[in-house]
Amino acid sequence: MQNVEPGDVAWVLVSTVLVLLMTVPGLALFYAGMVRKKNVLAIMMQSFFLCAAMTVVWMVAGYSLAFGNGNAWIGDFSRLFLNGLADGWDKPFTLGAGTTNALPTTIPESVFVMFQMAFAIITPAVVTGSCADRMKFSALMMFFTMWSLVVYAPLAHWVWSPNGWLAVMGVADFAGGTVVEINCGVSGLVCALMLGRRLGYGQENMAPWNLSYAVIGASLLWVGWMGFNSGGALGANGRAGMAVLVTQIAAAGATLSWTFAEWFLRGKPSVLGAISGAVAGLVAITPASGFVLPGPALALGLVAGAACFWTATTMKAAFKYDDSLDAFGVHGIGGMLGMLATGWFAFGPLSATKDAPAGVYFGGSSLLAVQAVAVLATIAYCASASWVLLKITDAVVGLRVTSEEEREGLDIVLHGEQVF
Repeated sequence: MQNVEPGDVAWVLVSTVLVLLMTVPGLALFYAGMVRKKNVLAIMMQSFFLCAAMTVVWMVAGYSLAFGNGNAWIGDFSRLFLNGLADGWDKPFTLGAGTTNALPTTIPESVFVMFQMAFAIITPAVVTGSCADRMKFSALMMFFTMWSLVVYAPLAHWVWSPNGWLAVMGVADFAGGTVVEINCGVSGLVCALMLGRRLGYGQENMAPWNLSYAVIGASLLWVGWMGFNSGGALGANGRAGMAVLVTQIAAAGATLSWTFAEWFLRGKPSVLGAISGAVAGLVAITPASGFVLPGPALALGLVAGAACFWTATTMKAAFKYDDSLDAFGVHGIGGMLGMLATGWFAFGPLSATKDAPAGVYFGGSSLLAVQAVAVLATIAYCASASWVLLKITDAVVGLRVTSEEEREGLDIVLHGEQVF
């Protein structure tokens, strides 16, 4: 008989708090340290405000659209305003109850709702890094409200709902390589391209205002990511333990490879490079964390650090797009690498494949093909839907502040405050 397990409830609650910590204060500090002083409060406000706004959006409709049974493409309206949550608030929750692929758990639905809410909060907050220093606050509110319902919720349904079309195909995405990382990276790139480059980009000094803030933020992200990646096990079990271990290893490997690549090519290892490398490794291991062993995790981290360094520096400079804080260069590229690596290195006993023989990999060409389909579908849908939503937002409220306002700084212009 299915029962609520206190240990599982406790771990998923702790994981939820860790994921929430990643947005406020983690991401808020990380981004604040990397913008110019005149825009510090504005970028922090974006993370803080989205934490509140996405909570309400998730409660009202996001959860229902993501995890209502619905069809293969999207959920339904049965759980609007979390309707029905009171019926079994203290009972074990079955994801996709009534469907052929239903997944029983040992936690109440309230815990699952909150854990997934934390993901719905941090994903749009990451996107703000691509459009830093130039987006209207009204545009941000309108765009991300629509984006959460039109882009994030359907993707979550495709991948994590038992009857989502990618889930039925057998996609292996433990903690959000598609739903979170590729999604926010590609959406961020579209935002950056549609907003255009910051005034003075490539000519003026746009060095980070306070890297100590960024280091503190990155440290909180690193610690919080342990819950981000292991909470998907929905319990205190061996899979959660392995997810924590490989997350740490991948982050360390990427920190080293980014640092040494920068040291070799530019003569000095920078603090900004080290913390960016850590985030790249954390991103890359996200989809793989519940499926791979330590060896592949280290290899993935080493590759991700070097690859994201190249993307965020050489490729961005070559194509001259202004992905302000490298949401695409780190999250988009890292997520793609992680998804494809999972397809090859997934380990049988860690997978959801019950009949996988012990001690062997179940990754290979078949799973790699499924992963590639998921990556391409995510890129196509995120890019096209984000473009449409940005066009709508621009027509209603306008996307970008004026040149004069941008020169003065968003802190004063949008919020009437500044850091001294």
